[in-house]
Amino acid sequence: MKKALFIAVLALMGTAAYAQSGSGFGIKAGLSYNKNGDLVGTVGDAAQNITEGAEGKTGYHFGFWGKLDFPKLYLRPEIVYTKTKSTYQVQGNSNDYDVSKLDVPVLLGYKLVGPLHVFAGPAFQYTLSNDLGDLDIDDVESDFTVGLNAGIGVNIGRLGLDVRYERGFSENEAQLIGDNIADISGRVDSRPSQVIFSASLKL
Repeated sequence: MKKALFIAVLALMGTAAYAQSGSGFGIKAGLSYNKNGDLVGTVGDAAQNITEGAEGKTGYHFGFWGKLDFPKLYLRPEIVYTKTKSTYQVQGNSNDYDVSKLDVPVLLGYKLVGPLHVFAGPAFQYTLSNDLGDLDIDDVESDFTVGLNAGIGVNIGRLGLDVRYERGFSENEAQLIGDNIADISGRVDSRPSQVIFSASLKL
């Protein structure tokens, strides 16, 4: 009985893996828990220095993917619209830092057993917009940056689920512009650090 159950489980895993095997393309979407780097600035005429760490918030993404499949490896480029959010406390006020960007991860995957696989690769990122609540902020230092994606996933029929970690390779700062209301100047690191949960569907 146990042997028959074991064989049935293996067959089910093989069927699930086969349904997602082969080259193809599809759509994906999901949520992320992310935060950006420190906000460093000065406040008021006394030039009081402040350094505020970001509080992580939930973001989201959606996009498309393609896949070139090989016996034990696969190559999977993606193009994804991503919205991230972090919160900074400045002078007792909470300011949400919203960043919109296009991500193009190029992932190399390795098939472990059945539907289980791991992957990693560079993520090319283009910043579309950034906004910091009531504070005036300039454009980011560089619209184009590179990060790293690494994670693990499982395929169930045409559905794929994965969790990955993303980290920017270098700082990418945006300047805070002092004004008569907040009287804050300085910079904020727009580089994201996030855990990403995704669901993908093969079309």
